[in-house]
Amino acid sequence: MKSIAISGSPRENVGKRDAKELRYKGHVPCVLYGGKEQTHFSVLAEDLRGLVYTPDAMFVDLDIAGKKAKATMQDIQFHPVTDLIIHVDFLETFEDKPTVMNIPVKVVGTSPGVKMGGRLVQKLKKLRVVALPKNHVDFIEVNIDSLEMGKLIRVSDLPAGKLEILNSKVDTILSVVSTRASRQADDTPGK
Repeated sequence: MKSIAISGSPRENVGKRDAKELRYKGHVPCVLYGGKEQTHFSVLAEDLRGLVYTPDAMFVDLDIAGKKAKATMQDIQFHPVTDLIIHVDFLETFEDKPTVMNIPVKVVGTSPGVKMGGRLVQKLKKLRVVALPKNHVDFIEVNIDSLEMGKLIRVSDLPAGKLEILNSKVDTILSVVSTRASRQADDTPGK
């Protein structure tokens, strides 16, 4: 699975005034938890771009003033008006503890239902899974080669392998719905 390296500096003061000052200087206040103790630190907003604005799921190799940790991004907060990142929570990961992550769904193949004029509807773009860090994958592949018009693929239809999918088993991932054009083609006389 992909990982990204981010360097941060520890925060001396934790509070609204300090956080506001950090943001003014182009830094984002962050917290790392899940280990023996919480670590409050800040990173440059630019350094988070490769982690936040990507469809990929990634591990984060944090370096906070020489202290190294492997983590996942758990939560992110954006400013309601400017959409600037105002806070990020990281969860420290360990090789022997299962980790929960949102893994993107990758659609492969060509649906016969779409060839007949149907429209492919993707309800879930990511699936919430739990696994040991070494068993996490970059994406979950969903093959649509046998997806006919009016049919769907649910979470229960996927082979999980070493992953445990936390979404409800009845959640629809993909479906092919008929369009107005395909319904009119079926209703034309002479067929």
